[in-house]
Amino acid sequence: MKIGKTSISGASIAVLVIQLAIVSSIAGKYLYQRWTCPRVWTRSVVYDPEMLMRGRYASLQLMVDGCQSTLPSAELADLPRDKNGVQTGTRYKIRGPKPVTFPARLKVDGNRLAAIRIPESESQSSAQMVFASPGVSCEELRLETPVDFYIGEHAANPTPVRAGQELWVEVTVPPNGPPRPTQLALKESGVWKPLGLE
Repeated sequence: MKIGKTSISGASIAVLVIQLAIVSSIAGKYLYQRWTCPRVWTRSVVYDPEMLMRGRYASLQLMVDGCQSTLPSAELADLPRDKNGVQTGTRYKIRGPKPVTFPARLKVDGNRLAAIRIPESESQSSAQMVFASPGVSCEELRLETPVDFYIGEHAANPTPVRAGQELWVEVTVPPNGPPRPTQLALKESGVWKPLGLE
């Protein structure tokens, strides 16, 4: 085929068709998972590693509820106890001088994004790494790897959030891989405001 003085070979067309098929299959997979996989809103923390080539993306660390999980060592969990030392609840805080990380699988439990630790004896190929600082509640653990949310060219960037504001993210939770953000909302003084950032 010729276009003006430029000719397009059959091999070039074949490569183009293959590339379009690959991109379309990935887009189709993400769209299918958005329709079929569970969704949940979770708090996030803005994580900005100052990537100059990032473009108009908000880089966010997602908070997860790890209270149903067991930590790598029971000594790392500071459980509530009464004056006699008897355990009075299951909501623990992280104990120790250093942050704790562990591999986990994610699931939607009620209205929360929950992380369940994967024991060393099980396959961790699809694990998400969870990060927890000392003193943090098990309800406020974080995914170690941030997710990126695209902000439209003419939309105002909601980050960084002001004091008293919380940035929430709705995510799709696929069977494997990290959660995929679909929309953002700001919460301030109990008021929930979805953000249209297209």
